Amino acid sequence: MKRLVLASGNPGKLAELRELLADSGLDLHAQSELGIADPEETGLTFVENALIKARHAAQASGLPALADDSGLIVDALGGEPGLRSARYAGAQGDHAANIAKLLAALAGVPAAQRTARFHCVIVLLRHPEDPQPLIAEGTWEGLILEAPRGDGGFGYDPVFLDPAQQLSAAEMDPGLKHRLSHRGQALARLLERLRENPIQEQRHSRR
Repeated sequence: MKRLVLASGNPGKLAELRELLADSGLDLHAQSELGIADPEETGLTFVENALIKARHAAQASGLPALADDSGLIVDALGGEPGLRSARYAGAQGDHAANIAKLLAALAGVPAAQRTARFHCVIVLLRHPEDPQPLIAEGTWEGLILEAPRGDGGFGYDPVFLDPAQQLSAAEMDPGLKHRLSHRGQALARLLERLRENPIQEQRHSRR
């Protein structure tokens, strides 16, 4: 199997991506397993931040690197929490606090106006100086519930409703969620591109 480093230490994201990559021939390891810290995310878009994270992980590990940058975009909040989704309430990855702040911000907003979407960008760099990174995106449209539902998933999943399924992302079985989700869509597109452009063993040097 081809070994890749995931430019994240998020255990929920690692578990989800490992499930999605189960039949891909790719062996994914979190950067935290290799002692690699998160870089500062200074980009102004999901694409920029994903590239920053992937390049940092590839440089530090010497391995091809996979990074995703994703977030929740809520129309009634002007696109918030957006790039700040993981740290919306302040601390990185405090899911309960992030959800509480989101629901407070949407208090009194009617159901029809609680439209939102998850957006995901996945980047794969073969090496830190890869001039042609593989980039794929996915979007999942939904509504924000007034209270959490379900025990699965992570992040904002308990308050994100898929209108067609009438289930929150946290109520879905993994197979259904992977088929519908922003991350599942982006990764499926990335794997299509990988079949056309497989990772090769490469030597590279700075010029």
